[in-house]
Amino acid sequence: SAGQGSQVNVDQGYQMYQQSNVFVVDVRTQEEWDEYHAPNTTLIPLDELPNRLSEIPKDKEILVICRSGNRSQEGRDILLEAGYNATSMSGGLKEWYAKGYPIDGAPAQ
Repeated sequence: SAGQGSQVNVDQGYQMYQQSNVFVVDVRTQEEWDEYHAPNTTLIPLDELPNRLSEIPKDKEILVICRSGNRSQEGRDILLEAGYNATSMSGGLKEWYAKGYPIDGAPAQ
């Protein structure tokens, strides 16, 4: 599994997404989530993450995603400091959507 400060690209992120031992956290805002999100992922906005760690399973690998990849790095670091095995995804849901990976909704044009 991935080491500290790790990041995967969208293709690797999709491979992780399909694994049952991976928990995917979307750290965007509620408004962004309502527009579009990947199915079977969990929304915890970045600014709420430190106070909602109890909602994240300790026994799974955590994949943190956002719109373009910046906020997910911050979220990953918060989780790493809290003792989680966390990885962020570069490119974010923008690139995820562009590649045709599963999505509920669609980005506003």
